[in-house]
Order: sequence, then structure tokens, then C-alpha cells
Amino acid sequence: MFTLAHLSNPPPESLKSQVLQMVVDYFSDISPVPLTPSNPLYQLYQYVIGYEVHLYLQAMDSAQESTAQLILALDDEDPSQVLGFALYLPSRDDPDACTLAYMAVQASHRRRGIARAMLQHMIARHPHAELACAAGKVPTFEALGFQVLAARGPQVLMNTRDHSSDGMIAVQDLTPIFQSIEVRQIHAYLLKQNGNKAMSDAERNRDYLLDQMERQAEALVKERLIRH
Repeated sequence: MFTLAHLSNPPPESLKSQVLQMVVDYFSDISPVPLTPSNPLYQLYQYVIGYEVHLYLQAMDSAQESTAQLILALDDEDPSQVLGFALYLPSRDDPDACTLAYMAVQASHRRRGIARAMLQHMIARHPHAELACAAGKVPTFEALGFQVLAARGPQVLMNTRDHSSDGMIAVQDLTPIFQSIEVRQIHAYLLKQNGNKAMSDAERNRDYLLDQMERQAEALVKERLIRH
């Protein structure tokens, strides 16, 4: 069994490190660019998403201008163990609205109602909830009360209502991360390890994957709109 904990301040370091480890471990599940380890760019995007979540957690400090909230599913028998997390962003000017940024559950504890419980906890606080996911995950979120709104690039936009909120959401700007020295160093390392051709092929494969996901998202949205 598990217990839910809701945090509006940065989590203790031991819990934070487990959340960040889950982000790295389940990168392909939760990233909007779900590369596989066989793609040389995998490590680069893995670092970026990990750093993005780190910034969200860091900015939960009340001194920062952030609205990020964190729901943790903790092991009943050992509350120091994180079984799942949901990081979401409440709207600054619409108390009913929020956007789910990232959610993951330990592979060993899936299909036990953890994701459902975390989402229900979030929706109880902010009933006008939104998220974006790959087309393949849409049925899962439909079963949890979300409905399809539109295609947004490689993802499908879903909401608990039939429209998005007009409220503002403070989303982390990824541009400084991609332009950081660390990312440039990782890219230079990968280039040295794999060579120009392999890196060019990796970028082509990434673009092909995103194009494929975009077509799937558009097809799914079209099918849902026709059905309704």
C-alpha cells in the first residue's frame, strides 16, 4: 500500500533524489521526445528533462516565483521510499485550473492504483486539469476522466473539461538549459564518441519519430472528434 504526500515546498534531498532518479529511469515514458537508449541523443535529452524537473523542484521554495506542486506516493511500510510522483503547475489566476507536467510510477508498483490516486488528488484540488501525452497513452487518461481536446505537435492535449482554461501557467523555459555549458559539453562528448554521421543520423531519427508521433496525434484527435 501507499500514502500520498502533497508538497508545496521543495522535498527533502532524499526524496528529491529519488524523484530525479525516476525521471532519468523512465525518461522514454515521460518525455515529449521519447528517444530510446539506442539513439545517441538519448543522454542529452535525459539530462535536459532531469535538469528541468530539478529547476521546478528548486523553484518550489516560497522565495521563488513558482507555482509548482508535487504529489508523492510513499511506501506505507517505508515512507522514505518514493513509489511515484506527479509534478503539476496550478494556474496563477484560475484556482480551478492546473497542468500536469510529469508523472511516473516505479515499474515494480504499477497497476496498483498509484497514478489514479495521484491524479484524483490533483483534480480534487484543481478540477480543471490539463495534460499532454503521446497518442498511445490517451486511452489510459480517458479512463481517468480526461477528454481529448486537440493535437499539439507530437502530443495530444487532454483536459477534464471540454476546453482549456484561460488562466496562466508558469512553464519552465528550456532555452537556457539547451544553451547551457553542460549541454554543449554533453553534445561535444557524444559527437566525439559517436562521430558526425552517427549524430546526424540520430537527429534524423529523432525528427522522424516526432513526425510519426505528430501524425498519430492528429489521426487520433480526428477519430475522437468524429466519434463525438
